[in-house]
Amino acid sequence: MDAFNGAQGRILYILWEHKRLTITEISRLTSLAKTSLTSMLDRMEESGLIERTPDKQNRRQIFVSITEKAMNYRDDYDRVSEQMNHLFYQGFTEKEVKDFENALRRIIANLEN
Repeated sequence: MDAFNGAQGRILYILWEHKRLTITEISRLTSLAKTSLTSMLDRMEESGLIERTPDKQNRRQIFVSITEKAMNYRDDYDRVSEQMNHLFYQGFTEKEVKDFENALRRIIANLEN
């Protein structure tokens, strides 16, 4: 799938889940720096994957929404993600996968605090 790169996929994933977010929310949910997001969102908007609209109550606030074009990539994204998970966890027991993912969650929580 050449429609978007890995970091853009993270942005699309959270927009598939939330539909409309601020840049600050996207930064927090993806762990991408706001400075990196600006140029990434520019490219995604040019590609027709997202739309940016100003908040009517606060002009400094911008909302980012997913487009219909990007919604059409969801099934492909899910299929590729499932294939990658199968490859990553090949040979691991279900318990090992669960333990590993729990450890990753703890690491992420430590980094967020």
